[in-house]
Amino acid sequence: MVTSVSLDELLRDRIIHKVNPDQRLAGRALLRARRDIATAGTLIGNGEFDWSLAIAYNAMLSSGRALMFSRGYRPSSTEGHVAVVRFLHAVLGAEASDRMVMAMNGLRKKRHVIVYEEMGVVSEDEARQAVRWAEEFVKKMETMIKTD
Repeated sequence: MVTSVSLDELLRDRIIHKVNPDQRLAGRALLRARRDIATAGTLIGNGEFDWSLAIAYNAMLSSGRALMFSRGYRPSSTEGHVAVVRFLHAVLGAEASDRMVMAMNGLRKKRHVIVYEEMGVVSEDEARQAVRWAEEFVKKMETMIKTD
């Protein structure tokens, strides 16, 4: 579990950085997320369940980064993926982040295993669930960005 902290703490600890809000960059990250969801679905159809999960996670990561960009933040280069997860915990609040960000963080950890350690560790059901989570997550990020 990634502990929740405030944006001020994340900035102070240099986990995230303040930048000018960039709606164009946010929009491109959302396009990438939508592309990744489609790719993850195609990979399931091809029996590539490991990569489908990894790409579904990438859709969540890209849309989380989109929210960061739209609000004027970026992850540090050293904290990368974890910085996005921690940022989301800070801005979504406990209720929203408990389920959605925990799912994203679980996929982040599973992706690490897939990319760096083992192959063939994701079932078809697990891959399909990852794609459903990614679809829900990306929609949530799109809605939040539109209301900013």
